[in-house]
Amino acid sequence: MPPSLGPREHQELMALLGAWALSACSREESERVDEHLGGCGPCADEALRLRDAATLLEPPGALDLAPELRVAVLDDCFARRPARQPVPPWAAPYDQEAARLDALLRDMAEEEWRTPVALRWFDGDAWHGTPTTVARVIGQLLSLDGLLAAAVGLPEPVNGPTAERAAARLRAPDAGDWPLWREQSRSLVRAAAELGGVAGERTVPREALGDAGRFPGGAGAEVALSDAFLDRAFTCWVHAKDIAHAVEYPYDAPFGAHLRLLVDLTARRLPESIAGRRRAGLATSSARLTSVGAPVRTLHLEVEGAGGGHWYIPVDSPAAGVSAVEAHEVPEGPEGDEAVAHVTLEDEEFCQLAAGRITPEEAAVGMEGDPALIHDVLYAAAALSRP
Repeated sequence: MPPSLGPREHQELMALLGAWALSACSREESERVDEHLGGCGPCADEALRLRDAATLLEPPGALDLAPELRVAVLDDCFARRPARQPVPPWAAPYDQEAARLDALLRDMAEEEWRTPVALRWFDGDAWHGTPTTVARVIGQLLSLDGLLAAAVGLPEPVNGPTAERAAARLRAPDAGDWPLWREQSRSLVRAAAELGGVAGERTVPREALGDAGRFPGGAGAEVALSDAFLDRAFTCWVHAKDIAHAVEYPYDAPFGAHLRLLVDLTARRLPESIAGRRRAGLATSSARLTSVGAPVRTLHLEVEGAGGGHWYIPVDSPAAGVSAVEAHEVPEGPEGDEAVAHVTLEDEEFCQLAAGRITPEEAAVGMEGDPALIHDVLYAAAALSRP
């Protein structure tokens, strides 16, 4: 006990240490405790022990703003001063997911760039996985986003030195491709703003994107530019979640309206994936031949949550197209078609299944109807995953 304090005052300050550790003291009490800790070793040790214990009681906080808060702030800013070139709604999910991943990477310590990351995907009729690192995941995103960048006419990211890149490499030598990826993602968003238009208005050659099976439509059809941007947003979110899990950071799902666009893209991919598994002899159900314009069998896919809705998936003919209904509307399938099964999943669970991060057996699925078709649709969703 410092000689300047009496036993009673010392006891009073000791009694405040718990509240001080929880940041529950008044300003005056905090100042008294801080002054006391500078001259009392035993109390200083106890205060540090209590502060460490208090951190265990706090739930982990996200590194970035909550997705819905970021959207609200941007909307408010643009309401006061409209953007000269607003980002079209179909590119907004990529804009947000790239920004969120960048915020995660900005807080990365040098050694965390070498943290192992386990990637997992479904191919054929088996699950595969490969170990990699945080730095290599960003390198993969740089490469895959680069295909879209080339498709919209952007040059390859400049590899020359800049002050920002040099500072990033000094801070985290293993970050490698992070500054290039960030520069490329921003260029893609600017390109989308310059192109503008509504979803589906512009297209790019399917072969330019490197993986025909990732997109709705037949092999010869061009890919909607809006779908290509949504695909990049989906992959960006999935890999950001992989990285966050590896370094033990919390990571929220995308903003609800954006998540629904990603769910919708995934649902529209299903008919071609079902057909592909049938062609490969991997399906358990058999297709029913139908004539053009005749009613088709469908699976009613109900996705719950902020990104949810109702989709009717044609299970015999990819060309029939997927019908979508908003979550708050009365779900009615296409007139004349026959809904032979009903599957219910949460929005994030559905996307994690399509990303290959969970198996159909691990997914929490409500199901009713033809079990063989349900099996094939769930595995067709898993087959959408990529390395």
